[in-house]
Amino acid sequence: MTLRISQIDGSNIADHARLRADDTCLYIFEYTSRRNYTFSQTNNLINNLKKKPSSSAAQLGYKRQAISNCAGYFRDTLNAGWLATATLVPVPGSKAPGHPDYDDRMAQVCAQIASGLDVRAMVRQTASTTASHEAGESGDRVTVEELLAVYELDETIALPLPATIAIVDDVLTAGTHYRAMHTVLSARFPGVPIYGLFIARRVFPPEDF
Repeated sequence: MTLRISQIDGSNIADHARLRADDTCLYIFEYTSRRNYTFSQTNNLINNLKKKPSSSAAQLGYKRQAISNCAGYFRDTLNAGWLATATLVPVPGSKAPGHPDYDDRMAQVCAQIASGLDVRAMVRQTASTTASHEAGESGDRVTVEELLAVYELDETIALPLPATIAIVDDVLTAGTHYRAMHTVLSARFPGVPIYGLFIARRVFPPEDF
């Protein structure tokens, strides 16, 4: 199977409520909401990627493989020349450093895409929040404002000035984390182009009647 990366456009941007018309967000796969890991290869991939660091050794083996696979998918679908000029900024996990389930999976994915890339985990989460995939579609999902209250930019790695920024995350749902990250980064680096890179975008299954 030949992989290709796709861009959010007018045909599907309404599925991601926090995105704006001028956002440039790219994704590789589609993750089906309200379906478990057996539903598709993508659902299985994301399920493994999101396994908690406190999971069993066997489960963490699946997580490590998913991290490696995701890095490979980005490597196979993104232009190597563009990657060499971009600063990759992973979205932090929902748990702050020091929490037993602190998870830097997206930083690990970015680090494994290729050697020599500019990967900077420059946005930190200072307090833990509920993970969106655990809150569920109708649960108490974190808001942009709540994320902005706990996001902090690490000035020690803010320089040199990025030429292009790519916000890297696993699944694009409403776009809440992307919007909060974009707000922090665009305020610090005005005028620098910002893109969103996602392993998958969330889609909804056909209703079962």
